[in-house]
Amino acid sequence: MKRIILALSVLSMFGCNNRLPSVKTGFEGKPLPEFNLLLNDSTTYINTANIPAGKPVVLFYFSPECPYCRAQMDGIIKDMTTLKDIRFYIFTSWPFPEMKAFYKHFQLNKYPNISVGVDYADFFAGHFKATGVPYMAIYQKDKKLNKAFLGNVNSKQIIEVAQN
Repeated sequence: MKRIILALSVLSMFGCNNRLPSVKTGFEGKPLPEFNLLLNDSTTYINTANIPAGKPVVLFYFSPECPYCRAQMDGIIKDMTTLKDIRFYIFTSWPFPEMKAFYKHFQLNKYPNISVGVDYADFFAGHFKATGVPYMAIYQKDKKLNKAFLGNVNSKQIIEVAQN
């Protein structure tokens, strides 16, 4: 009985650190992959190869209907003052109108460090073998992958991974 209580105590301590374990992708240390996004204005395309180096980059793959993705977006917005030096590319492979509704709901036009779009070729999910959303790949300022996460990531962890 003592061993069970001890094991549960140890497990609960690890569970209370509010840190999500990273997903091993095999791309750690590799450069940002090249793919296209159709941005929320419906006319502008951006190729990730054209994202400038010098600031950390977060690729946030979401589903507009996912409550966990919405919670992740709420957290990012709530902590935007501490995340302002990170470029966020927030995208989905869902149809354009659903992405646009997400963009409007969260009023993402207010944030100059956030770009929102559609991965119309569904490159990201296949490349990273993303088994769900929210999925976040965090690149350092040299545009090399540090870590990827499946699930909600707290802002403190985003900053630590982006700057580490």
